[in-house]
Amino acid sequence: MSYIHELEEWPHFKWQTEALAEPLANVRYQQGLLIGKMRSLWFPLQMQATLDAMTEETIKSSAIEGEILNPESVRSSFARRLGVPIPKFTPADQYVEGVVQVMMDAIQNYSNPLTGERLFSWHAALFPTGYSELRKISTGAWREGKMEVVSGRAGNEKVHFKAPAAERVKHEMKVFLSWFNRADQFPSLIKTGLAHLYFVTIHPFEDGNGRIARAITELCLAKLENSAQRFYSMSSEIRDERKEYYGILESTQKSELDVTEWLTWFLRCLRRAIEKANELTEAVLEKNAFWRRLTEGSIEVTERQQELINRLLDGFEGKFTTEKWAKIKKISHDSALRDIQSLIEKGILKQDAGRTKGAAYSLALEGKSI
Repeated sequence: MSYIHELEEWPHFKWQTEALAEPLANVRYQQGLLIGKMRSLWFPLQMQATLDAMTEETIKSSAIEGEILNPESVRSSFARRLGVPIPKFTPADQYVEGVVQVMMDAIQNYSNPLTGERLFSWHAALFPTGYSELRKISTGAWREGKMEVVSGRAGNEKVHFKAPAAERVKHEMKVFLSWFNRADQFPSLIKTGLAHLYFVTIHPFEDGNGRIARAITELCLAKLENSAQRFYSMSSEIRDERKEYYGILESTQKSELDVTEWLTWFLRCLRRAIEKANELTEAVLEKNAFWRRLTEGSIEVTERQQELINRLLDGFEGKFTTEKWAKIKKISHDSALRDIQSLIEKGILKQDAGRTKGAAYSLALEGKSI
């Protein structure tokens, strides 16, 4: 069995341009649609959407490898770095902080060259203790041993892929980084798909190669869109299609250097990720319209009242009462009541029908003042 990295023409990938024309056009259309929607949003909502997407990307990229992260810790870590206020900050351990740092660097510093030192820093951040589970690994360095992807019980293993020998890694990565940082004539989306495949084929680290490959993909997408704001998560879609993802990677690495099949799958997966984000923007657009109506009506609210409104816009679980608001903000009952009464007077809140004692409140979306 031979692999693409053993072929004489490696790493000169080929693809059928005509076969990729439709997948490329579909991704570009969905990207334009989503970015157009999101750029029209009130800036705090853009940042909220970016927080959501980066949190989802980080959690799902780790989940593909079987690593389960605490969503609230990941979200809190991103929120702190992005300066986005959230109702509750959850402390993050050094592992969560590490994976967040990798994603932040990939996306926020997308215009910086990709270098060996940068990749070493990512790898060290993913394994802050120098261990992968109970196994000691070399961090911040190219691997020194062989790398095989296998499944099955001992004595009956199935080898899915063998990476290049360790003595080739330093040279292969030098060629890869030169190729990655070079300006090319072919479409950026094609290069994004190629970079993902190229990196995982070299498999330069003892562990974490898949997560770093997906961070490189995020860097490519940020560079393509010329924006550090992210509004969709490709890893979320890959996680949903994990079996197909590993299957297409394996078959591509065992075939020839025509990687049209891989690029077709990659582009269709990316398109589905963006389509889902487009479907989920409706609630954000409604939220944006609500705040625009307040602004246009010159209706002023306090920072605490803004939080109250956002909690209701985001779908508050159960009945929203004065007692609950006082407990959430750790304020007196009278202060909570004043927040609510002020918003009722401005036509933003209304009291729900029912008993007066323990009254519940909701947004008065049709209020004449809004």
